[in-house]
Amino acid sequence: MENELRPFWRKAFNFNWQFGLLLILVVCIPRFILVLYANTSGNYGSIGAIMVASAIAPFIFLTRSGRKAIGIVKTSKYRKLIIAFISGLAFSLLLYYAGRFLYGDTYQNWYNYIGKSYNIPPGISGKDKTILFIVVAITGMIFSPVGEELFFRGIVHAAFAKSIGERKATVVDAAAFALVHISHFGLVFVNNQWKFLAVPTLIWITGMFSISILFLFFKKYAGSIVGAIICHSAFNLGMTYCIFYLL
Repeated sequence: MENELRPFWRKAFNFNWQFGLLLILVVCIPRFILVLYANTSGNYGSIGAIMVASAIAPFIFLTRSGRKAIGIVKTSKYRKLIIAFISGLAFSLLLYYAGRFLYGDTYQNWYNYIGKSYNIPPGISGKDKTILFIVVAITGMIFSPVGEELFFRGIVHAAFAKSIGERKATVVDAAAFALVHISHFGLVFVNNQWKFLAVPTLIWITGMFSISILFLFFKKYAGSIVGAIICHSAFNLGMTYCIFYLL
């Protein structure tokens, strides 16, 4: 890609792995801290701001041709998008059954722990539960898929790929994605104290690393970042359904 960065940013940065690393540090470290804080306070409003910042990063830093090069283009490959959606749902169910088999209803089950952030009132009626599920599902299918895909599989991946190649860039963006999700599960706040769950965390970040690669696959398969967003949205929908109705 040529002239990926807007003229203003070219004065200070080159579009390379150093720029990608800077983006990871600037976005992911505050996000990690804010999620940990939210897990203790129950207030997750600040996470939305991080997702918005992640989503607009390509539009702030990149030229129109740069955005096109990282996959921000339309696609009419609807069959491939359907496959992406089904694959995301399937992976969410795979993680659900793995957690249930290994850890049952304990907080060591990633979906059990993450589910507490949904604040589902005990004894909620079926109708109210459905309404809450729809609200949570729609939110989860929009904010993090758009924000994280434009960031990780978009601008970050492209910056690293230009310097170190596609394969190594895939490992980097998948690793960054997986590690930042330790704040969602792995370093847990239980009974008013922090605990690090070594083995469950390893399984969880392996899952996040794997799903990250799947997201990137569907970006390339559909020829657009939309493929990654659709797969990610479906994964979040499946996870939300499992937390509301299967746990």
